[in-house]
Amino acid sequence: MQGRYVGWMKKILGACLGLWLVVGCGQPMDVPEEGASLDTAHSSLQGRARISAGTHHALALRPDGTVWAVGTNSYGELGDGTTIQRIAPVQVQGLEDVVSVSAGGHFSLAVRADGTVWAWGYNIYGQLGDGTITRRLVPVQVQGLSDVVSVSAGYNHALAVRADGTAWAWGFNTFNQLGDGTTTKRTVPVPVQGLGSTGVVAVAAGTSHSLALRSDGTVWGWGANSSGQLGDGTTTRRIMPVQVQGLGSNGVIALATGNSHALAVRANGTVWAWGSNDYGQVGDGTTSNRTLPAQVQGLSGVQAVAAGDSHSLVLRSNGTVWAWGENFAGELGDGTGTNSSVPVQVQGLSGAMAVAAGDNFSLAVRADSTVWAWGSNEYGKRGDGTLYHRTEPVQVQGLSDVLAVEAGDNHSVALREDGTVWTWGSNGSNQLGDGTATRRSVPVQVQGLSGVVAVAAGGVHTLALRNDGTVWAWGAGAFGQLGDGTNLYRSVPVQVQGLSGVVAVAAGHSHSLALRSDGTLWAWGINDGGQLGSGNYLRRNVAAQVQGLSGVVAVAAGDAHSLVVLSNGTVRTWGYNFYGQLGDGTTTTRTVPTQVQGLSGVVSLKAGGSHSLAVRSDGTVWAWGLNSSGQLGDGTTTWRSAPVQVQGLSGVEAVAVGENHSLAILADGTVWNWGLNSFGQLGDGTTTSRSAPVQVQALGMSGESVATGGTHSLVVHEDGTVWAWGTNSAGQLGNGGITMYATAPIPSLLY
Repeated sequence: MQGRYVGWMKKILGACLGLWLVVGCGQPMDVPEEGASLDTAHSSLQGRARISAGTHHALALRPDGTVWAVGTNSYGELGDGTTIQRIAPVQVQGLEDVVSVSAGGHFSLAVRADGTVWAWGYNIYGQLGDGTITRRLVPVQVQGLSDVVSVSAGYNHALAVRADGTAWAWGFNTFNQLGDGTTTKRTVPVPVQGLGSTGVVAVAAGTSHSLALRSDGTVWGWGANSSGQLGDGTTTRRIMPVQVQGLGSNGVIALATGNSHALAVRANGTVWAWGSNDYGQVGDGTTSNRTLPAQVQGLSGVQAVAAGDSHSLVLRSNGTVWAWGENFAGELGDGTGTNSSVPVQVQGLSGAMAVAAGDNFSLAVRADSTVWAWGSNEYGKRGDGTLYHRTEPVQVQGLSDVLAVEAGDNHSVALREDGTVWTWGSNGSNQLGDGTATRRSVPVQVQGLSGVVAVAAGGVHTLALRNDGTVWAWGAGAFGQLGDGTNLYRSVPVQVQGLSGVVAVAAGHSHSLALRSDGTLWAWGINDGGQLGSGNYLRRNVAAQVQGLSGVVAVAAGDAHSLVVLSNGTVRTWGYNFYGQLGDGTTTTRTVPTQVQGLSGVVSLKAGGSHSLAVRSDGTVWAWGLNSSGQLGDGTTTWRSAPVQVQGLSGVEAVAVGENHSLAILADGTVWNWGLNSFGQLGDGTTTSRSAPVQVQALGMSGESVATGGTHSLVVHEDGTVWAWGTNSAGQLGNGGITMYATAPIPSLLY
């Protein structure tokens, strides 16, 4: 069940997300080290936001200048041309050379390197700034702005700072949040009045109010003020900017604003907060609103600050993250659901370099460029592939740098570029190799293995081929399928005895095969169907050579039958044959190899429970055996004892076979499935079985290799991540076990 070979020199581009500056609704701003001068501090504000959290969606900017989005998408706020909610990141269409992003209520903003601003999503109030109130599913350019250095998206309005130090605003304006002296919504940017013609270095947009930081370290606010969020000592709404009072002589170097509260970092590394405080989000030990800034208790050496809807985050210079305020969905990350009016440390995070906060969820970027999330996830906005709350951080879209995947009956295996092996799913027979018999719904590393170049998954056992030509096995061993001379179960890998120079391996339900570099084939394990090719039905707990075969170039194993491709392109099979799975025109079981009828030019093959597939050099696929669910792909449900062509497929590079379904990956990267679909294992969004191939639409043209288990399927995406669909009863999809099955691809996770 091996996937398409991926060369060792392939470098998968991961989502390495550096974060410098984010300001706005629920977003952070990095700040200089404690004691930095204001000039140094303000020069640092020319950084760019690479991750941003909106109300129910999030944005990330990759180093290649592309933007990726996740979460709710009812108004097109993900910019992928659809209104489909995404629980794992998708690329925003048509954007390149982006240097900064900001996520608002239901819309998004991006600044390109040329200083232009682009927007997409909800637009009924003109918050996209394109002169219309038309919703946009892909980015459009904001009119009349150039030389922009930063933007901030509020709930329904937007702010921008130009290189000349002026501030501009557009969108909803009922509460004067645009600062232009009116309550008129604006569909194109207008200058904010009363801030002077220069000197603005940063802006932050809340739900219905706005803030600006000037180069002299003063903070100014305008718009709604019912909770004191403007910090001027009143609850009076302001149509023009007023100065925030009481921040002392140490100038402010960073700010952030949530729904109705605000945060400021002073040059001495302390944090000050004001506004709504019903959940303790001001962090002063009370739940009383503050119309003037109050110092957040117990914090110093703060490096970055972020404000969510009703919670707050800071990053300290030691790389730890602290949070306070509302916590009903775990957004404080302290392992509880209890609100806190003073800072608590986010658990399990170290080496953090940036933070962001959305509506009841939080994000952090670590120094290793991984992204971590916690809190609410009802729209998939955390991007970790699940839909449930987390009270502690989990890594976003973690399973990466994968070269190949394999699947057993109810477990999954991934081989990573570094030669390590990771497994997940059922583990009652120790088939995960992690030293336990504990089922895993997220990947765990197989113990004690390195330098692995290929893997194979049997029914309840697993094989690994190392770069020194040795084979290692773990899991169920009752029938000798581990090849270590015993019939014991093994929870960690043991070496298969008597084998060297191996170049490929395959695993059936309870038997194993190995191809050596001299073209000979070796087999061990159960033999009740003659699947060892020894001329008898005796099982073996050590490897023995299959007689009468030479020049073998490829190998596959089904439940109780075996197949090989010879150097002349013909196929030999042996083992159980009740359903015609040997392809020799009969249903007679064979204990020695027999030739498959009418096939030549074969380059690879796969075997399922009771059917077989072969790929020819012309890119066509041929199938034979059991066909009760259409798994042969010939448009019928008729069993075949000789090969028939799978309909409508050409340019096939590799195939994979499950118990009663089949997959193919084409040269263009598309993935196609057919056969039984009762658990969604075809990935087409339905549970309807198919007798001819259907495309896995959600993957587009992005597959690198595929694998199938009994009733689930896996694909390695072109970016090195793993996606899975089908049954999940044992956690074999690797997504945290949040659903019993998935009818379309979801990402597997690695912690």
